[in-house]
Amino acid sequence: MPAYAIINVDVLDEEAGLAYADVAQKSILSHGGRYLVASPTPEPVEGTWNSSRVVVIEFPDMDRIREWYDSPEYRRARAIREGKVRVGMLFLEGTVPEGFSLPV
Repeated sequence: MPAYAIINVDVLDEEAGLAYADVAQKSILSHGGRYLVASPTPEPVEGTWNSSRVVVIEFPDMDRIREWYDSPEYRRARAIREGKVRVGMLFLEGTVPEGFSLPV
């Protein structure tokens, strides 16, 4: 079942942000990740969204996401961004194409 990383990003240092993005993107692609969304955060339809950028990445499954996140390549990317790029990240498993069932 596909798994997704939903990421909120605020870049505090543009140079570090570009360096982080380069290393992170290579590590994501090498672990089977596929970018679905990567853009400035649009105006929310409801509520608030407290980051300037949003990224959604699809991985083949949750095991692959965890392999990527714990990989030496992504640890290097996290070291580059430390104190210069704020990141909030959620890992979510997908659902079957028919959707989900509500509890009865």
